[in-house]
Amino acid sequence: MNRVESLAGTPATIIYVAMENFPITRKGLRFVLAGLIVMVAGYILLAGGGVKDPEVFNYAMFDFRRLVAAPVVILSGAVVIVAGIMNKDGGNENVKSE
Repeated sequence: MNRVESLAGTPATIIYVAMENFPITRKGLRFVLAGLIVMVAGYILLAGGGVKDPEVFNYAMFDFRRLVAAPVVILSGAVVIVAGIMNKDGGNENVKSE
């Protein structure tokens, strides 16, 4: 009797079986979530710089934070996400070879 049959019907078993067949590992999911958080931080860095009066030009719109730092942070978040998806964590130990 394997683990799935011994715990059949419990909610933990359903999650366990779903994660067993999932193509991305838990470590990869953590990388994806971390990458999303980094990308959100980049978009927060990108926000702002507006003025209430459209006749006044705001030079703060073209500062280092919005032109360089924010895009670099956003792209690094995308790289972290791709690394999380492509990560091979030694395979799934729960898969039986027949």
